[in-house]
Amino acid sequence: MVLPLVVGVDGSEAGLLAVDWAVDEAARLGLPLRLLYASLWELYEGAARQEGPEGPAARVVPENILGPAAERARSRNPEVGVSTSAVADDAVSVLLSESRNASALVTGAHGRGQVAGLLLGSVSLAVAARAYCPVVVVRGDKAGLEGAHERILLGVADPEANSEAVRFAFRTAAARKCLLFVLRAWRRPSYTAADRSLPPGGSSRCWEERASALLDAALHDAVADHPEVRVRRKTIEGPARKVLLRHSAAADLVIIGARRRHGHFGLQLSRVGHTLLHHADCPVAIVPQLS
Repeated sequence: MVLPLVVGVDGSEAGLLAVDWAVDEAARLGLPLRLLYASLWELYEGAARQEGPEGPAARVVPENILGPAAERARSRNPEVGVSTSAVADDAVSVLLSESRNASALVTGAHGRGQVAGLLLGSVSLAVAARAYCPVVVVRGDKAGLEGAHERILLGVADPEANSEAVRFAFRTAAARKCLLFVLRAWRRPSYTAADRSLPPGGSSRCWEERASALLDAALHDAVADHPEVRVRRKTIEGPARKVLLRHSAAADLVIIGARRRHGHFGLQLSRVGHTLLHHADCPVAIVPQLS
C-alpha cells in the first residue's frame, strides 16, 4: 500500500509554498499527494451565518481554499496524483489522525493573517511534536526551498533514538540524488564519578573520537543499504541547535529525530527541534522514533 504525502493547507502564501514543496517531493518519491483542509472556525461560523440559498459558509470556504491549491499542484506537475479533503474539526486532531496513514505530513510555517499565522504556527509545532510519521515544516530562504544546494543535512544524537531519522534521510537523499551531510555535535561535559571511561575532564580529542564512533554506529546499516548515496560525516564541538542552525543555510532540508517519552503523551521535541522549526534557513523534517 502506497501512503500519500499529506499537506495541510489554509489558503495562505506559506501554505501554498508547502504545496509546491510537497508536489516536487511527491514526484521524486513516486507518491500521491493529498491536500487537507481542517478547521473548526468555519463550522462555528457556518452555524451562525447563512450566505444566501447555498447554505453555511462552511460549505464554501474549504472549496475556495482547496480548489486553488489543487489547481496549483496539478499545474506544477500533472503527473502527480492529487486528491483533496475538507474536515470541519480541530486541525491538530485531524492531522495527527492522518499521520497514521501518511508517508509524511507537510505544513507551512505560518498561516492566514497575523492571528491565523500564530494559530497555524501552533498547529505545525503541535503536529511535529506528536505525529506518527515524519513531519516537514516548509520554511527558509529561496535557495533552500528550491533545492539549489543539492544537500540534505542530518543531525544525529543518540544512535538508538535516531534510526528512523537516519533511514528517512538516506531514502530522501537517494530520491534527490544529492549529498547527505551528517553532523553530530558534541560538548565536553564536566567529569562525574559515573563516567570512568575517560579521565577527569577528558581531552577534546577523546570526546571527539567518542562522538565519531557513535556517528559511525548510527550510519552503519543505512550506508550498507544505500551505497548509491554520497555521505559526508562530521563531528563539531558546540551546542547541537546552534551547529545545525548554522549549517541549515547551506542545506535543502534538515532532518532530526524525536522519540516518544515513556509515561508522556506525544514525542520529545527537544530544544534543537524548537530552534530549527522557528529559525532554520531551509525546510525541517522531524522524524519520530516510535519503538
